[in-house]
Amino acid sequence: MKDSLLNLKGSLMLQGTTSDAGKSICVAGLCRVLVRKGVSVAPFKPQNMALNSAVTVSGGEIGRAQALQAVACGLTPSTDFNPVLLKPGSDMRSQVIIHGEAINHLDARNFGEIKTMAFEKVLESYYRLKSDYDVVLIEGAGSPAEINLRKNDIANMGFAEAVDCPVVLVSDIHRGGVFAHLTGTVNLLSKTEQNRIKGFIINQFRGRMELLQSGLDWLYDYTQKSVLGVLPHIQSLKLDAEDAVNTEVHKQSTSIHIKVPLLQRISNHTDFDPLRWHPEVKLEFVPPGQSLQGADLIILPGSKSVRDDLNYLKQQSWDHQISRHLRYGGKLLGICGGFQMLGQLISDPDGIESEAGESRGLGYLDFTTELRQQKQLTQVKGVCRLQQETGEITGYEIHCGESNGPDLSRWFAKVSDQNGRAFNDGVVSRDGQIVGSYLHGLFETKESLAMILGWVSGEKQSSANWSEVRESELERLADVFEAHLDIEKIMKIIAS
Repeated sequence: MKDSLLNLKGSLMLQGTTSDAGKSICVAGLCRVLVRKGVSVAPFKPQNMALNSAVTVSGGEIGRAQALQAVACGLTPSTDFNPVLLKPGSDMRSQVIIHGEAINHLDARNFGEIKTMAFEKVLESYYRLKSDYDVVLIEGAGSPAEINLRKNDIANMGFAEAVDCPVVLVSDIHRGGVFAHLTGTVNLLSKTEQNRIKGFIINQFRGRMELLQSGLDWLYDYTQKSVLGVLPHIQSLKLDAEDAVNTEVHKQSTSIHIKVPLLQRISNHTDFDPLRWHPEVKLEFVPPGQSLQGADLIILPGSKSVRDDLNYLKQQSWDHQISRHLRYGGKLLGICGGFQMLGQLISDPDGIESEAGESRGLGYLDFTTELRQQKQLTQVKGVCRLQQETGEITGYEIHCGESNGPDLSRWFAKVSDQNGRAFNDGVVSRDGQIVGSYLHGLFETKESLAMILGWVSGEKQSSANWSEVRESELERLADVFEAHLDIEKIMKIIAS
């Protein structure tokens, strides 16, 4: 086994029967398993569609899942890990990011142009990774059996066929219908694509394996493809979720109650993971039609379409609830697009995010924001301050807006980016009730998180560095994978 690892070279693509079937977490877990065995491995996703993104050291933008997978590999995130990222600004229009840089927009009518526009760049990134690493673990997107998307597919079988790599199909049994999902997906593929699938992984199983075994036996008889393992549901896994916002409320009685309005184009909801898992915090994402009242802190999150989401917030009467919240002494924090909403005006003269025009902000802070073509993409570190307390902060910026106004002199943080440029970030209101910041990830450093929670509660708080939590959880994930997957057979598939 050890000798075979020394010569392990190849690729493996994990595709899913549905979105959120577990592809991202399976790639992350397998990356960490191979790294623990001494294999040089890199993650790759040809095309991603997500509003959760991360910034690379080079100032590029990639999907959040590929940033997590890079950590699982012990690597610094690179734009080659996710060469094409689509960020929906509406139901009909997406921003196209290639090799980390926003280059265009596509609407639903011309989405098929993505292959002509991007596939060459996808292949460039893949073959660079193939030359630099022994193994490339590839994540598909959505399902390979989307009939209407097959012609211009670069994210699933279209990619696998082009580079001739084996595929493992992942399905989530917790959704129900796992055998229908797996067999139905296989049956909708061409013969060459069916032959490319070398096995299945069943994800999120709860219960006794002997009750599932007859189904596994039937699946092999029907498809002549092996089940490479059944992964159990992992309780309270504290790793970045790229797709759906986790609205589950974990705690009922804690000292700090935080509410986040669930905006239509909410971005980077993984910002809130350190809060969701903090023992002293009850975090709630508030859906439309429900109230923000009863919170100690309301957080306005990032948004891919700030003016549209500001209008949506007002339609829900959340603006009136925020005003009442502040009158009764509650705290308010705005992050990125949520920060822009706190000002007097948001203008988009070139129609970068939506129709050209301007919108009145909530008016709590004296500054205005103009959306511009050049997107700010930086990693930062520095110090933040609140109520005479200071502490270390890290984070990253992803925004098109430039804000100006007198209240920016009361900065929240002094930071420097990866190129050494120093600047001030954010605002603290005169009365100390309101904070705004452009920084995503500002809860990941224990000092900044403890300071913000102390600002809300009036009491000293303790926290952990989220990077250490993430690392521990990746190790726990790899332990589960080694216990429940046939790793040796998976490595043989990679090498085939």
